[in-house]
Amino acid sequence: MSDTTRESDRILNAAGTSLQVNREGGYHRPADSIGQGSRRLKKSHWKKKLGILGLAVAGLWVASSIVGVVIGGLGFSGLMATALATIGAVFVFSRWPKMKVPRRENLNKGDVRKMVGNTELWLEAQRPALPAPAVKIVEDLGVQLDALGMQLETIDQNHPAARDVRKLVGEHLPETIDSYRKIPAHLRQEERAGATPDKQVAESLGRISKEIDEVTRQLADGALDDLAVRTRYLDYRYGENEETSSES
Repeated sequence: MSDTTRESDRILNAAGTSLQVNREGGYHRPADSIGQGSRRLKKSHWKKKLGILGLAVAGLWVASSIVGVVIGGLGFSGLMATALATIGAVFVFSRWPKMKVPRRENLNKGDVRKMVGNTELWLEAQRPALPAPAVKIVEDLGVQLDALGMQLETIDQNHPAARDVRKLVGEHLPETIDSYRKIPAHLRQEERAGATPDKQVAESLGRISKEIDEVTRQLADGALDDLAVRTRYLDYRYGENEETSSES
């Protein structure tokens, strides 16, 4: 329990520091995994690929050995053919099967770890379509989602607060980005109602980022009954982004 607490505190501190650095226009993370959840899923995917590759290569050499025994030796040409087949297997299985991006409607399914990892993977895939300020916030969300996931693991998943937080992360966060992506690219920098869609999506994601940080700290303090996300997050979904989407 103490080890889990220390790890939780470490991630919380990292999330707070990362958020502050991001607000001050600090560093930009490499364009790979934004959090531990997506990194864990990618690692598991690569382990499966290596397992398939290992079986394929072993099968090739076992089959070659059997053929060699039957025909009285493979010879140089046989060994070269086996080596080329091995290189071909490495080429194919290093590219297949590819890591699939989770579907938006599936983000909130499964246990907490799966929800966090899938949401991070989905967010990573959205970065090319987002303006630079929103990309920075998305990359910062990885650390925050890791911290939130650890807190959710320690509480009853049937608690209303836990369900609302999962809905915030698994549904309303991606809906904010989807609302922006529905706007044609050539209209995203046009000012409407005093702001452009590019600015609006960054502001909305910034609010959600702050909300996740606040909720995570409340969960860490055990203040389940103080969570008010069920009313506040609806504004993020049905506020500015929805108006912008409908106008466009």
